[in-house]
Amino acid sequence: MTKTFTYDDVVRYLYAETTENENELIVEALALDDNLMNFYLDSLEIQGQMNKIVRTPSEKSISEVFNYSRQFSYNRPAALLN
Repeated sequence: MTKTFTYDDVVRYLYAETTENENELIVEALALDDNLMNFYLDSLEIQGQMNKIVRTPSEKSISEVFNYSRQFSYNRPAALLN
């Protein structure tokens, strides 16, 4: 029986969320289906671009987090303060 793979399966493969058996079948499907291969290559490129994105919080955000954390005692876990 031949399994039909979806774009979701390709994304799972891209993020190493597939089994060894699935990997082999997906690689075979990619070799046989130009649309699936093009989707894989496009997704691989997008993944690489997304991995280059670096977000830095503003100084105001950092300050607010520190101010909030100062409300709690250093001696007791926050959950015990209530």
